[in-house]
Amino acid sequence: MAAIMLSSARADGVPKDCSQLIMAIAPDWNSMRGKMQLFERSSGGPWTTVASPVPVLFGKNGLAWGSGIVGQSEEGLHKKERDGRAPAGIFAIGKVFGYDAKLPPGGDYPYHQVTEADVWSDDSRSPNYNRHIVIDPKNPPDNYTHEKMRSGDFAYHWLVEIRHNSDPPVPGAGSAIFFHIRRGVNRATTGCTTMAEPELVKMIAWFRSSRHPYYALLPAAEYEKKWRTWDLPAPEKTELRDKNSATR
Repeated sequence: MAAIMLSSARADGVPKDCSQLIMAIAPDWNSMRGKMQLFERSSGGPWTTVASPVPVLFGKNGLAWGSGIVGQSEEGLHKKERDGRAPAGIFAIGKVFGYDAKLPPGGDYPYHQVTEADVWSDDSRSPNYNRHIVIDPKNPPDNYTHEKMRSGDFAYHWLVEIRHNSDPPVPGAGSAIFFHIRRGVNRATTGCTTMAEPELVKMIAWFRSSRHPYYALLPAAEYEKKWRTWDLPAPEKTELRDKNSATR
């Protein structure tokens, strides 16, 4: 993962070594729902679709610019802790976490099976803010908030880290951003991107470390402005935009 971070830090858009891309579009900044589609490319080639788009849910209050490889320098609203918004921009994909002993069949990506000791810090006062840490669940730290990664919640059966505010974390700029299973067709999140379990499992099995997967999330109007300079799939190659929500 260190190689991904170093190469992405100098990127103006999707890094050249990225050949797997998850692309999601929201109709506008305040939308809690949108569509997501998977893309691949060979070295120097154009993006091609892997599958049809699937419905996804974002933050209950929509989107705000996040801190990934691009997006953090944009004008406008920026992601904050507990603002109920999903981070927009382009982000590296971190580890996959899950309840099972191994990845879904066909999976080949860094994986960590979680136990009751695995948590993700959302406490901006902590030196471990926005990090995966292992604690003693019988003697947790005092005055310390975190999200349990194995709580028995079916929605967390699989977690895929979206590397927002990671290099390094800025206190208060947002934490614990993942792909995970949706809790219902109308249950938006506090900042994650969620979908039906079969779609998430397919995506996890598709990931390959050697192909450096990234996630791009944008409102439709920003996608229209930036797809070319950020090296995203061309609009005519996607099925992500609602025909009734064309940008001006």
